[in-house]
Amino acid sequence: MPTPKRWHVIASAATLLIAGTPAVTASAGPADTDSARGGRAEWAASWAAAVTRGNTVGLTNTGLNNQSIRMTVQTTVGGDRLRVRLTNLYGEQAVKVGHATVARPDAATADRSDIDPASVRELTFSGVASATINKGAELLSDPLDFPVEEQEDLVVTVYFPVLTGPVTFHGQSRVTNFIGATDLTTAAGGAGFTIKPNCCWMFLSGIDVERRMSPGAVVVLGDSIGDGNGSTVNEDRRWPDLLAARLIDARPEVRTPGVLNLSLSGNRLNHEGTEPGAGDFPGYYELGPNALARLNEDVFPQTGVRTLITHLGINDIWMNGDSAERIIATLRQINQQAKERGLTSLVGTITPYEGNGGPGVWTEEKEATRQAVNSWLRGAGAAEFDGVLDFDAVLRDPAHPSRLLPAYDAGDHIHPNDSGAQAMADAVPLPLLSL
Repeated sequence: MPTPKRWHVIASAATLLIAGTPAVTASAGPADTDSARGGRAEWAASWAAAVTRGNTVGLTNTGLNNQSIRMTVQTTVGGDRLRVRLTNLYGEQAVKVGHATVARPDAATADRSDIDPASVRELTFSGVASATINKGAELLSDPLDFPVEEQEDLVVTVYFPVLTGPVTFHGQSRVTNFIGATDLTTAAGGAGFTIKPNCCWMFLSGIDVERRMSPGAVVVLGDSIGDGNGSTVNEDRRWPDLLAARLIDARPEVRTPGVLNLSLSGNRLNHEGTEPGAGDFPGYYELGPNALARLNEDVFPQTGVRTLITHLGINDIWMNGDSAERIIATLRQINQQAKERGLTSLVGTITPYEGNGGPGVWTEEKEATRQAVNSWLRGAGAAEFDGVLDFDAVLRDPAHPSRLLPAYDAGDHIHPNDSGAQAMADAVPLPLLSL
């Protein structure tokens, strides 16, 4: 990695059954983005997460009340200033933000909830420290002079003084986040954070940076394979993370695009997250709406998006037994809508999963569907999309093509491990990303 990671932080599923202060510098308001910066500066997305409604039980349903949440993210590209996006897209009421800060982690301690007190900066919203996120709306912070490096860990802490109701969240953060009572936004130490869910970015959906001559961003629209299930926790080893690192390493002398991982574990092309699936899978809100419904929320509004990588379909096959024709039709529709907006549109083949789950999850009929979709993508589909990323060919066992290669199998026979994620990232031809 070009920028050393000071620490990394974890996660798993998001159904939660739980109910000394440094100086702070306020952010400056909007300023002339061209002055003293050696040319035209523009906003570019550096990190983003897809969000959903909170689940029907647990903390994501009841919400936060007189509590702070401390969340760690890793940027992909750097810039001179930043702004933070908060969202109440799926909320049932307006949400009050009492205070919010951004900081860097404290590299001197082993506690991942600690932050560097000298780095703490207050976020403001239209010049004030508190704000309301309207129901179904987004809240954008004022630009803040806070230089950000490529692939740098940042810590965002937000205080919610009154009950939020059901949260808008990303359920598979792959980092441990921290929740504590009262306003802990400027607390350097993490002692006050008594709840430590192994999941969940709540109300946080994006970080933009200001940089010169930005080549825009690459959005990955995926499922749990992109969301990092099977990757080592605390290490940012999802394949989109590794693609971002590869871009930076390949051309360190030029600006590279941000890589925005808008994957949702369990997401499907044609079905809602709450729909049940094979093997008595019950369905959850956190799996998100169908992929076509996500385009206008998770893809097209991203700052500077120029390329879309779609890697979906495996859940439609195993959960719902969708036909190849239905899967192909939705992939074609995503491609058409992306191109209509001027995006480069890439698609990934569906990877093997024999051995995953109980009876009915994998069947020979479902395997035939997967093969039919992949055959179309490699054939007629290749003429429609701007590029086909053959993840199936990369991850499959040559001796048993319906299974993952053992060296790439995280153990559940559907998700790649770190080595498999690296192989996926390495399989993306960088020229397809307009480089």
